[in-house]
Amino acid sequence: MLAPPITNALTIDVEDYFQVSAFAPYIKRSDWDSRECRVERNIERILAMLAERDVKATFFTLGWIAERYPQMVRQIVDQGHELASHGYGHERASDLSREAFRSDVDRAKKILEDLAGKPVQGYRAPSFSIGTGNLWAFDSLAQAGYRYSSSIYPIAHDHYGMPDSPRFAYRVGTGLLEIPVTTLRLMNRNMPSSGGGYFRLLPYSVTRWMLRRVNQHDREAAIFYFHPWEIDAGQPRIDGIDARTRFRHYVNIHRMESKLRQLLADFRWGRMDDIFLDRSAAASAPVARSAV
Repeated sequence: MLAPPITNALTIDVEDYFQVSAFAPYIKRSDWDSRECRVERNIERILAMLAERDVKATFFTLGWIAERYPQMVRQIVDQGHELASHGYGHERASDLSREAFRSDVDRAKKILEDLAGKPVQGYRAPSFSIGTGNLWAFDSLAQAGYRYSSSIYPIAHDHYGMPDSPRFAYRVGTGLLEIPVTTLRLMNRNMPSSGGGYFRLLPYSVTRWMLRRVNQHDREAAIFYFHPWEIDAGQPRIDGIDARTRFRHYVNIHRMESKLRQLLADFRWGRMDDIFLDRSAAASAPVARSAV
């Protein structure tokens, strides 16, 4: 008898094109309000795609965005999706002191909960910026009232990553559940298989094979992520950026929406909280002592 299909977690990091970490050297934070903000129209397109497939997802949303587009946030919640935190101002957790980090995650949580009218339980660090140097962040999140984080990408990367960390959900610090972004173990390495620029760069068939292998071989739910700006081929181009940054940000943006539609059709998707919180496997997961 075949095992039932696994429900994977679909996640969207709600930020706009000018807020990505790679653009920080080129765009001043003080200039954000003068930039054309396109997140609202892109979220509308994403919500329509999800509604067509009756898919529910988790939206890790910046407090900065929520303050300026409260109706968009309420629309996300009203359509049955999970609202989670991406922090307030897209500052990397690794760049903040403990006090500044706690202030950032507290501020974002309050803004989102005031708009949603319900608790915000999940958090994702901008640019997966919790690592070996700031594992104290997990205790700060637990103290702020978050129940889970999805802030670690277990790969080697020039901007983020903890390749030696567990690949699947585990307890950290004082009991917070960390749900790493999905990787495929291949040739003694963790291969990125869960979205972002890799999804735009690689043929769709490769991502599909990777996710199916995680579901069928590991018998685990995958966590897939993308950003609203990744479906926006008409976004303003940033002048003066280096070649690597330009390639990473813009590669195959014009193909992203069609690939997402195929992804929604090929797998079963759901919210992070519905899939991971309170399930018995997570409750019995080991505590990562290094995070204490």
